[in-house]
Parts: sequence; C-alpha cells; structure tokens
Amino acid sequence: MQQYHDLVKDVLENGYDSGDRTGTGTKSVFGRQVRFDLSEGFPLLTTKYTYWRGVLVELLWLMRGETNVKFLQDRKVKIWDEWADENGDLGPVYGQQWRDWELAHRKPGKVAAEEMKRTGKCDLWSVDQLYDAIQTVKNNPNSRRIMVNAWNAGMIDQMALPPCHAMFQFYVRGGKLSCQLYQRSADLFLGVPFNIASYACLTHLVAHDAGLEVGDFIHTFGDLHLYNNHLDQARELLQREDKPLPKLEINLQKDDLMYFIDNQCHKMSWEEISEVVKLTGYEHSGKLKGEVSV
Repeated sequence: MQQYHDLVKDVLENGYDSGDRTGTGTKSVFGRQVRFDLSEGFPLLTTKYTYWRGVLVELLWLMRGETNVKFLQDRKVKIWDEWADENGDLGPVYGQQWRDWELAHRKPGKVAAEEMKRTGKCDLWSVDQLYDAIQTVKNNPNSRRIMVNAWNAGMIDQMALPPCHAMFQFYVRGGKLSCQLYQRSADLFLGVPFNIASYACLTHLVAHDAGLEVGDFIHTFGDLHLYNNHLDQARELLQREDKPLPKLEINLQKDDLMYFIDNQCHKMSWEEISEVVKLTGYEHSGKLKGEVSV
C-alpha cells in the first residue's frame, strides 16, 4: 500500500489550507492518481485497521440498488446512519443510479422491461447500469463504453449526500479485468482506504463472474484532502510498518453474481456473506481513530 502512503505524504507536504462544507477545514490537493495491481494481493490498508465488514456489506448494498439503511443496519453497519432520515431513507443515492437510472424518454431498461413483462405496463423507464456493464464485460469485452455513473445531475438535490465516487469504467484486455474510478471528493484518512477496498472487491467479483483474472484498479481523484482533525493520525500512520496484503476468495459459480446480489445476499447474515466473499490473511497495525465530518 505504498501508493496510499505516498498520497498521505503528498497532501501533508503540498496540501493547500482550505475551507470546506463541514467547517472542519482541510489540507487539499487536486488531480492525483494511484494504481494497484490486484494480482499482487488485495489492497486493504494494513498500517491502520480498515473496517472490512463495512466495505463488503456496503458494496453489496450498492450493488442491490438499495437506498435505505436497513440492509446495512441488519448486518451491524452504521456508516450511513448520520445521513439517513427518520425512516432510514437517503434519497436516490448510488444504488438507485447504478441499478435504476430513470430515463426522461420511453426506452425500457432492464428494470422497466421486467415490470412490463410482469404487469403488462410500466410508468417508470430506467437503465440498470451495473447489470448492463457486467453483461458487456462478458459479451463485448473490447467495448470502450463499460461505464457506470452515479452523478445524476438532475437528482443531486434529492440525495442525502451527492456521490463522491462518481463514476467507474471497466477495461478487459489479455484475459484480465481492470477498473478505473473517478472520485470527485476524497477524505484521504477515513474514506479512501474504504473506497480502494470497495472497488477492488467489485473488480474481483465481476472478474470472477466473467471468468477473467483481475488486472489493475486505478483510482483517480479530484479534490483529495485530509481534514485538519486527522493530520496527527496521518503522520502517525506514516511511521507504521506496512504488512503483507491479504487475499480475497470468491465462493460463487461463474455467472451467479447478479443472482447472488438480487436473490440471496439480503437473506444472509454477515457470517454467511463473509464466507461467500472471504478475506484471508489480514494483518494490521491497529486502529487509528478519526472523527467523521458530516
């Protein structure tokens, strides 16, 4: 994870003192990129404990198209609680955009097509971006259009939090699947280790489903920042010794991913889920706590 440590050092040394929406204040830089070869190990930060249960449960929640925190809370993941309303709703955040992007014109996507088949009518027409991307990885791997976008400009004001990790693209060459993420705003100390692990896991899941090996995860940043109340922890992290990366094991059959996402995982406990997507060999240097700026 030297790439992550280099980002921390860069922001500490070169970051501009900046105000921010939360009032906490940050050191920030603009326009950075790191690359992880996923064949070398799973990029879960080892110089501080990274909450793997939260990473995996949130990823499945996103992939299911969920916008209410109940799925998370049922598995003791509370990372979205501070943004949810009294009913647990977050508005049309990531999950809805990934799985049910509404269209202004009447061209049926997967969700609408299934509703039409079931009821004979459908008032909502949408695109299931994630499903379409996975199908394209399998059936048209040379495509340069394998993208999923969460930044729906017409719905930003309805979302509890506008998407930070705004869009990603898959790339298939040489029997390997790579993924590039664009993140408009990135909390380097708390959020970025989580985001790296989440999209690395997504790449593993889709590669396994398509019968491919994993390639690179490329993480591209807009505003990359350390909050002022995380600076001391970031300096301490740089003094810690990195440990060997863990491994990720996917216990699903090829082509079963979306069936697992849509029809199985919502019935499963964390203990059952963690056997399907299994992390092994995770050693870390202990927790480094930091307050979340809301």
